[in-house]
Amino acid sequence: MDHETIVLVTGANTGLGFEMIRALCSSEKSYELLVGGRSLIKAEQAVDAVMKEFPSTASRVWPVQIDVEDDESIQRVFDEVQTRFGRLDALVNNAGAQFDPQFLAGSLTMRQAWNASWNVNTVGTQVMTATFVPLLLKSNDPRLLFITSGTSTLKGTENPELPINKVPLAGWPKKSLTALSYIPAYRSSKCGMNMMMREWYRMLKEDGVKVWCISPGFLATGLGGSQEANKSLGAGDPATAGYFVRAVLEGQRDDDVGRVLVRDGVQPW
Repeated sequence: MDHETIVLVTGANTGLGFEMIRALCSSEKSYELLVGGRSLIKAEQAVDAVMKEFPSTASRVWPVQIDVEDDESIQRVFDEVQTRFGRLDALVNNAGAQFDPQFLAGSLTMRQAWNASWNVNTVGTQVMTATFVPLLLKSNDPRLLFITSGTSTLKGTENPELPINKVPLAGWPKKSLTALSYIPAYRSSKCGMNMMMREWYRMLKEDGVKVWCISPGFLATGLGGSQEANKSLGAGDPATAGYFVRAVLEGQRDDDVGRVLVRDGVQPW
């Protein structure tokens, strides 16, 4: 078991996280893959689905129940990984959520939407990482990944052609806001994640931990709406994110540690 790379992916039962598991299962390299999901049943269903698709995979896949908003669940999985493997080679902080649409719909107050955005996307990820650092430091090649967003870059806000940067008409309240043009809580929390990554890069540099943010691009997942709706707006195939993350885990972007990666380069800040 020691020769296999042990990888934990949060939010892996669906969306981009599930695509990462699929991509790793299709690799010739062998992994111990921990499929993290808030629901153990859904994590188990994801494991069953990927094993049916890749019955000859060189990897083993394990379901784990983990909610980045729940410190007790984080500690339980830490204890499980420590007992079963004694180390962790890669942590992929993929779990995330978008709450701005719920504010627009009136089901969350502004404070609730902003607090939830930061609690899941930034604070939960910070606690998750801090908890698992001791196991990463037992690896011979520790890797720490944070899944960020193309909407998080300050430089990117200067492009008025993007719907997310469209300037609304004068007056208050802004009545024309939609999920395409209004996700300030989400993009702010992901911008915070970028700085959090830089802090972890600084803190763990002398420990030999390779750290990145991954900006997968606009892909057809259910984040912020339906998968079909995002696809109709030009979203790409979410499977590309899986292969992107696999490339990083398998050493193809080691020259860019400490940066926010896009598939063809480095995302401007």
